[in-house]
Amino acid sequence: MDNNDNGGFLWGLLGCCIPIVGLILFLVWKDQKPRTAKAAGIGALIGVILGVISYIISFVFIGAAGLAFGAF
Repeated sequence: MDNNDNGGFLWGLLGCCIPIVGLILFLVWKDQKPRTAKAAGIGALIGVILGVISYIISFVFIGAAGLAFGAF
């Protein structure tokens, strides 16, 4: 077991900003560094969830603006 497995916040932040990297890090480190892998995986999951929510909100606002200005 590696002594440098502290689950660092920055790995989670990297996973949140670039979810595919977080997923890859999770898959690579899940056996060697379980805490760090968990942080990267949770960051990736949060990044994907925030991305989906932002798409939904933007489509709602675009639709509302289209209806308000008679585009639809």
